[in-house]
Amino acid sequence: MTTHKAALALPEAREACGVFGIHGPGEDVSRLTYFGLFALQHRGQESAGIAVSDGRGIDVFREMGLVSQIFDEDALARLRGDLAIGHTRYSTMGSTTLANSQPMVAEWRGGKIALAHNGNLVNAMELRQELEEAGERLEATSDSEVMLRMVAREAGPAGGVEKAVAACMPRWLGAYSLTILTKDAVMAVRDPYGVRPLCIGRLNGKAHVFASESCALGVIGAEFVREVEPGELVVADKNGLRSHMVVNSPRHALCVFEYIYMARPDSQIGERLCYEARRGLGRQLADDCPAEAEVVIPVPATGWPAAIGYAERSGLPFGEGLIRNWYVPRTFIQPDQRLRELGVRVKLNPLKEALKGRRVVMVDDSIVRGTTKRGIVKMIREAGAKAVHVRISAPPYRWPCYYGVDTSNRSELIGARCSVEQIREAIGADSLGYQTVQGLLKGLGISRRKLCLACFTGRYPIPIPKDVKLSKLDLEERAWREGKGDAETETAGQ
Repeated sequence: MTTHKAALALPEAREACGVFGIHGPGEDVSRLTYFGLFALQHRGQESAGIAVSDGRGIDVFREMGLVSQIFDEDALARLRGDLAIGHTRYSTMGSTTLANSQPMVAEWRGGKIALAHNGNLVNAMELRQELEEAGERLEATSDSEVMLRMVAREAGPAGGVEKAVAACMPRWLGAYSLTILTKDAVMAVRDPYGVRPLCIGRLNGKAHVFASESCALGVIGAEFVREVEPGELVVADKNGLRSHMVVNSPRHALCVFEYIYMARPDSQIGERLCYEARRGLGRQLADDCPAEAEVVIPVPATGWPAAIGYAERSGLPFGEGLIRNWYVPRTFIQPDQRLRELGVRVKLNPLKEALKGRRVVMVDDSIVRGTTKRGIVKMIREAGAKAVHVRISAPPYRWPCYYGVDTSNRSELIGARCSVEQIREAIGADSLGYQTVQGLLKGLGISRRKLCLACFTGRYPIPIPKDVKLSKLDLEERAWREGKGDAETETAGQ
């Protein structure tokens, strides 16, 4: 299979993956899954794959690159069946390799199982060690493979994949939204905190669809039914749809960044349409952080709704000061940081006529590492703006995420190292205003008890093991250490 190079982009906040699943007898499930993944491309641009069952076995096709690069008519024509799951990936545990791409497939006594995962387990190292001590030889270096192998091992004595998944769920600590495929069923699974989104749709009155975001339902003509509840296992098979509440939910902790940045604005998550949530954040930001200016401009594209809300509340005109090249991926996707500065200019171009001689309010969703904002502020100044006032619709990002966002190293977070004034100086703005946590909750209109705010507060709803320092390369580093130890033992014995 051909391997495609990862597309150019720049890291700020980097999210995990998009998952999709469909049980649709008589439907062209591979093509529907393709379009579902296309709608979820923003959630991951390193690799993608589709697994399909025809009732007898599972066939999978996965590659490095974008959905549109990987799949063509020939590839889709080979993926025939009535059930499918799909995945589009950004790596948050396990490096950017084909071995870590998904869906992953494993054997059990009843055939094959395929799994697609969005999230991160905080006890992946411990679970992997248990598998290895039991004789499993794992091929990849991600927590997703650990989950898949656990289900495959459990499925034998437990009497089936459905029971095996239910048995494994209490042992998985962290964030997981899954689609799982067997030869005759598609399953959707969500962790008991509901950190990552997952929803259910219905197509043509009979087919059942699962997706990370509701935007993927609309693109294939499916209607939104409801969300998969935290701790729930939902199964779609020839008998219809059934549900099991497997793990009691101690509290809901949806990642607040889904509302701020990660999800598409046309997705409904929880009780809110993301577009309206972001617009509300902009209104609240205008109340709390006004600026003396002539125009409000967004940083495309996630800054648009908040900038519209800011302009509406402040009474300042809304303008388009930055033109985006839509053929360049989102900034958080690219793992190689060497092209960061170049990528800002490839992705955005200032509209000089809208900026020259004007005091500008530049609205964006977040500052994670700071380098991208510095480049954008510099471009606006070079275009002739008299002043650049930066307003951020999220609070300062000060704490690492261990639940599926690649910010597990606190030293990379500018908000953890610097005061607001120091950040202002670093990005070159005339003023800098952040949303407060209280303003965030007010703007969203969502209770604190329903959200994970750990990246702003340092309070983690799912306990992080004290002896665990998570990074996406932990399992690689562990395998390297063990391999080196084996080699030294062999050398000493010669």
